Amino acid sequence: MKLTQRIVLLLLLSTPVITGVTLLVRQNVFTDGRVGRGTFKKLGEVRVEGPIVESESIVRQLQLLHEDRSVAGVLLRIDSPGGATAPSQEIYHAVREFRSGSKPIIVSMGNVAASGGYYIASPATRIFAGAGTLTGSIGVIMTVPMYRELAKKVGIEMQTFKAGDYKDIASPYRSMTSVEKKMIQGLLDDTHDQFITDVATARTMDVDSLRQIADGRIFTGRQAVKAHLVDTLGGYEAALSYLRAITGVGSAARVINKRESSLKMRDWLVEESVRLFPHLYRILSPIGMHCLAVFE
Repeated sequence: MKLTQRIVLLLLLSTPVITGVTLLVRQNVFTDGRVGRGTFKKLGEVRVEGPIVESESIVRQLQLLHEDRSVAGVLLRIDSPGGATAPSQEIYHAVREFRSGSKPIIVSMGNVAASGGYYIASPATRIFAGAGTLTGSIGVIMTVPMYRELAKKVGIEMQTFKAGDYKDIASPYRSMTSVEKKMIQGLLDDTHDQFITDVATARTMDVDSLRQIADGRIFTGRQAVKAHLVDTLGGYEAALSYLRAITGVGSAARVINKRESSLKMRDWLVEESVRLFPHLYRILSPIGMHCLAVFE
């Protein structure tokens, strides 16, 4: 192969990688917030939309944004009616831990941020909601469907074999005993108490005062401000403007996210760049770039 052909082939093979590295540098992916001698601060955004059924992706995004020193603060956009207890609690603790650091986390409530949606919002630095946003609903619910009569009509009979008196508690094929109902109610009451205690702690509210309105009722955003469940009336842009103001990043600062799909692509580009060009890391390190540690 002639020298000219080799050069052309090398350029063709290296162009995608060089382009990727350039984009990553521009987006501050390698960095701790410094590129050369300049400083580029950004804002992070995390979205919780729909029922809360898992927490891993949200918690991971918050952790990465907390570790990224180029991120000055985070906007948490919530549009959720709530969901499962355990993931709601995990996100709550992740938000609370984020706030305990030096970066603010501002909540912007969408159409609805109720029950678990409010739970995860409560530890934020400041909560924004629209006047018509539906929020609150500090309560716990468990619904048990009963299929026994329907099963009889279609000729189905269920036989249960169990080890443990309460293993089939809340079975849809039999009525619960008074003892079992009391056990279920105790479970719900304990979960409700955890909900109230966590919100009171996050919002620095008196537990007994909060308990008076923590009966599952729903509030509009305007009512929630009066009840001290929300801090400010305003939409997404108002919350973002507030975050820009308190972090001092200005209107030109980009808003980024750490969603899994984009992370995987960036991670691949970093790994391939360093693999193909081993000296790249040494070249970039003197100007504050630590590409191998960003995604750990």
